Amino acid sequence: MPAPDAMAHGRPLRIVQVSPYSWDVPGGVQVHVRELAAHLRRRGHAVQVLAPGRRRGRRDDAWIVGRAVPVRGNGSVARISFGPQVARAVSRALRDANPDIIHVHEPLVPSVSMHAVLAATVPVIGTFHSNVPRERVGSLWFRLAVPMIRPVWNRLAGRIAVSEAARHSVTSRMGDAGMAIVPNGVDVERFASAVPATVPPGRHLLFVGRLEERKGFPVAVQAFARMAGQNPDLRLLVIGDGSERDAIDQLEPAVRARVDMLGRVDDTRLSAYLKAATVYLGPATGGESFGIVLAEAMAAGLPIVASDIPGYRDVARNGVEAVLVQPGSPAALADGVQRVLDDPSLARSLGARGSLRARDFDWESITDRILEEYAKALP
Repeated sequence: MPAPDAMAHGRPLRIVQVSPYSWDVPGGVQVHVRELAAHLRRRGHAVQVLAPGRRRGRRDDAWIVGRAVPVRGNGSVARISFGPQVARAVSRALRDANPDIIHVHEPLVPSVSMHAVLAATVPVIGTFHSNVPRERVGSLWFRLAVPMIRPVWNRLAGRIAVSEAARHSVTSRMGDAGMAIVPNGVDVERFASAVPATVPPGRHLLFVGRLEERKGFPVAVQAFARMAGQNPDLRLLVIGDGSERDAIDQLEPAVRARVDMLGRVDDTRLSAYLKAATVYLGPATGGESFGIVLAEAMAAGLPIVASDIPGYRDVARNGVEAVLVQPGSPAALADGVQRVLDDPSLARSLGARGSLRARDFDWESITDRILEEYAKALP
């Protein structure tokens, strides 16, 4: 049974979790919502998920209340859903669910989450996942939209940010109204106990993420090209898909043959590849609020070489769990990786300290902290 502070009038909570992004497309927010819902249900709570998607209607794991359309922003493409029909569908879903509390993710994104805040008749908790740098076009939109989104902000009974970078991104525009920092969660045991995947002989660099501008996939490819001659046993494993997939076509044929494009994989295979790899690459160029895959790599005991950017620094500390390097620089990324490859003791230290650090993000403790925020907001 849930702890007393996680209950409403002596019973488990009825909770609605709301994702602004398409339930049918992989993404960090969707993974967070899905896994948080699962852990809340294990505590005995009743959880309904609302989200946009390809087709409206109820599913086993979510109620799709609007058809998602792609919108570019913050160096990525978000698939969101908005408009009068979506607003009506959200209101109907909330009436049917009759929740004690609503937990919306990215409440200021003009999608299902914002509609849920405006339709709510019970306390609403908002979690902010994004880090929108001021130099990005999305930042200009944010500033212009502040007067329109202020009523949404004001209706939140509680506010959570997944990192200091995410907190600063929103409070620097909306004002600091007391925001808790509760990181994204990781199933630490799943990654720590995974059986390594079967991979070709040699040492393996692993990239995981959408193959798009913000994630820095071309930087990883160019860094690998710089290292390939000096390290004939080195291979690059790539998990994910996206518009930058053709970056590998610029490689010499012999080097291209040492790149394994694995596409999208399920959670079990991801854990297995993290366990099998030699070094994890995190070459994102900016706009990251947390870096969930860094936490997953640490849980697997994998040394990390990643960009020295806000969000990533909140997860892995330079020289402790990771080697953090200049973002956007293939040379800096290659030098950092070479340093780890050439120093087995450094690789072991990064992996061991990362395993300890990952425990801070274990879902059990994260769920406890989120339930504490619910308890504060409930009447």
